[in-house]
Amino acid sequence: AVVSTQSTGEEDLPKPDYKPPPKIPREENGTGCNKKTYFVCNEPGTEWIKLPPVDPAEIVCARQIKKFFTGNLNAPVISYPPFPGLEMNYLRAQIARISAATHISPIDYFKFEEDDDDDSDGEGRDSYTINVEFEPLPVYELVDPALNNWVHHMQHILPQGRCQWVNPTMKTENEEFDEEEEEEENEDPDEPQQEEGPPLLTMINQDSDVDGLPAWSAARSSDLITAYAVAVLRSNTWPGACTFGFDKKFENVYIGFGHKYSSENYSPPPPPPVLEEYLTDLEVTEVPDPTVADEQALLAMQQEQLEREAEEAEMEDDEEDDD
Repeated sequence: AVVSTQSTGEEDLPKPDYKPPPKIPREENGTGCNKKTYFVCNEPGTEWIKLPPVDPAEIVCARQIKKFFTGNLNAPVISYPPFPGLEMNYLRAQIARISAATHISPIDYFKFEEDDDDDSDGEGRDSYTINVEFEPLPVYELVDPALNNWVHHMQHILPQGRCQWVNPTMKTENEEFDEEEEEEENEDPDEPQQEEGPPLLTMINQDSDVDGLPAWSAARSSDLITAYAVAVLRSNTWPGACTFGFDKKFENVYIGFGHKYSSENYSPPPPPPVLEEYLTDLEVTEVPDPTVADEQALLAMQQEQLEREAEEAEMEDDEEDDD
């Protein structure tokens, strides 16, 4: 196909108006998903290696892929969508996801600061303290199927990949100065809707069900000697995540592959749709390819024109000689 244009220079070429989505900033160390620092090793007794902080883009991508760990922190994560990092980053993202969903504690073990001005339901809060007046619950209440005696003490991770939502359209002073002219030509983008999640110390019975089952299964460690049994809770959302509690002691443990439960086989997300063809107008039109007869006719016409110009040139030379 041949495309004819009336372009007079590069300034007339079409310019793409696509702009990549703004990068979501990482949460500072000691806050949100980076509240804690993690060290890992492959075998007991070997050197501990510090994992880097997690970025929102890594968490967002980790939710869309499923990869087994190789044990090599510097191994590439080959996936679709492409993961923006190495295996150490993927491991850190999965730790953040598992911790936010499975770190639970008995109700009233933690409490909010009394001088906190936030809402009483915990919305907007990101810290708490140990309740020194906590009265431990008996084991039979901790394993109650109603699951109303356990709460989450880790912040929920929003779809944005952060615990605290940030407006991606907010720009710094330098960005506003650089894009001042572009904003005059283009319309302002739609304001994104703020994402919200469950507040801190939310009961685990409000977690989403897993294929018709509750998110947690509670049982005693032994039904034979109940006097020495401890309460054990298993996560049905993240197989391998367990919590045990007795008296004023509790602990969260995870031993698994780092995969969230799914009743269906994993299937990578499909690639994005194919882009549409460039819109044609009066300046850009597509014409059919010339045939052999058309090319021969054009060559004959050009040959006749050359012969005519040569004859005219000879006539002008003869006239000048006569003069």
